[in-house]
Amino acid sequence: MFSKIQPVRLKQLFILSAGSIVVGSLAAILGLALKHLTEHYEDILLNRAEDNKLWLILFPITALSLIYILRFYLFKNKENKGLKEVFNSTKTNDQLPAYKIPSHFINGFLTVIFGGSTGIEVSTVVATAAAGSLASKKEPLLKKYKSELICAGVAAGITALFNAPLAGMLFAYEVIIKKHRKTFAISTFIGAAVSYGFTYVLNEAPLLNLDIKHWHLYALPWFVLLGILAGFQSVYLTRSVIFFKKQFLKFTNPYFKIITGAIIISTCLILLPQLYGEGYHAIKEYIATANTSVFSLYFLITIVGLLLLKPVITAITLSAGGDGGVFAPGLFLGAFLGLFTAVLLNTFFDAGVIPLNFMIVGMAAVLSAGIHAPFTALFLICGLTNDYTLVIPLLIAVLVAKYTAARLYPYTVYTYAG
Repeated sequence: MFSKIQPVRLKQLFILSAGSIVVGSLAAILGLALKHLTEHYEDILLNRAEDNKLWLILFPITALSLIYILRFYLFKNKENKGLKEVFNSTKTNDQLPAYKIPSHFINGFLTVIFGGSTGIEVSTVVATAAAGSLASKKEPLLKKYKSELICAGVAAGITALFNAPLAGMLFAYEVIIKKHRKTFAISTFIGAAVSYGFTYVLNEAPLLNLDIKHWHLYALPWFVLLGILAGFQSVYLTRSVIFFKKQFLKFTNPYFKIITGAIIISTCLILLPQLYGEGYHAIKEYIATANTSVFSLYFLITIVGLLLLKPVITAITLSAGGDGGVFAPGLFLGAFLGLFTAVLLNTFFDAGVIPLNFMIVGMAAVLSAGIHAPFTALFLICGLTNDYTLVIPLLIAVLVAKYTAARLYPYTVYTYAG
C-alpha cells in the first residue's frame, strides 16, 4: 500500500514545486519591474515638483483621473480592493481575474509616481498573487493548489521588493493564509527562493545601505516605549484609512470624488513635500543626518506635521481611487516616529540613545502594528538594511507594538469588514 501512495505524493510534490517555480519567476519579474520603473519616474517627477510647486497641483489629479479612465475602459469598471481580493480568493473557489495583474501594476505605478502617498507593495502583492491564481487556472493539475500558488506569488513579490525572502515567506503566513500545511511551506519557500535568486543575479542593493555598529543595553526600556507609541501611531493610520474610505463612499459623482481627493493631496504635498509618493526619499534624507539631529521649532513642526498628515494623505489617496496600501506609509511613519522619540529623549531626558537605531526600529514597529505581523516586520527591516545588529531591540519593539495596537483596535485595514 505504501508503494502505491508514495509515487502519487511525489508526483503532487513535483507538480506543486514546478508551479511554484513558474509563479515565483513571474512574480519576481513583475515585482522588480514595478519597483525600478516606479523609482525611476518618481525621482524624475519629484525633481520637477521641487523646481516648480505648480506640478504638485497637477500631478495628483492627473493620476486619479488616469486611474479612473483606465478602470472604466480597460478594467471592467471595478475598483481594486487590495489584499481583501487575495483573502477572498484563498478562502473561496473564486479566482483572481487575470486583469488584476495589469490593473494593480499600472494603477500602483501611476499612484506613486504622481505623488499619491502610498506604496507599490500591496499593488505588487495582489498582482503577483493574481499570477499564482492564473497559473492554477490555466493548468488543470494545479487547480487544487490555487491557494498555495497565490502564496508563492505573494512571497516572491515581497522578496523582490525588499530583497528579504524570510519576510516574504512570513508575510504569506502571518497576513495571507495563516495555515500550517506542508504544501504552503513548500510553495512559499520555493517562490521566495526563486525570487531571491533573481535579486541576487541582478545584484539588487538593499533599500537602506546603513552602517549600524552597536546599540546600548540601557536603551531597552526606551525601545519598549517606542513600541507602545508605534502601536498608537499605527491605530491612527488604520482608523484614518477606514474613516476616509467611509466618507468617500458617500460621493455619488466620481468626478467630485477625484477633485476633492486631488485638492487635499496637493495641499498636503505643498505643505510637506516629504509626503510625496512612497516617502523613501525622505527617509533616506533624514537617516543620513539622524545622529546629528537636534531639537528645534522647525524640527518639531516638521516631524509632528508628518506624523499627523501622513495617515490623512494616505487615506485620501486610497479613498479617492489610488492604488496601494499601508505598507510603505507604515515604514515612513515608523522612521519619523523613531527619530522624533530619540531626539526628544536625548534633549529632555539626556537618554543618550542613537537616533538612527530608533528610526530603524520604529519602521519595524509601526509596520508590525499596522499589519499585525511582527516577524514579517522584523525580517523585512533586517533585509532592508542588510544588517542584524538590532535584532533584539527589533524583536522587542515589534511584539510590543503589535500587541499594543491589537489591544487598542483589533482590526487592520486588511481585516476590517465594516
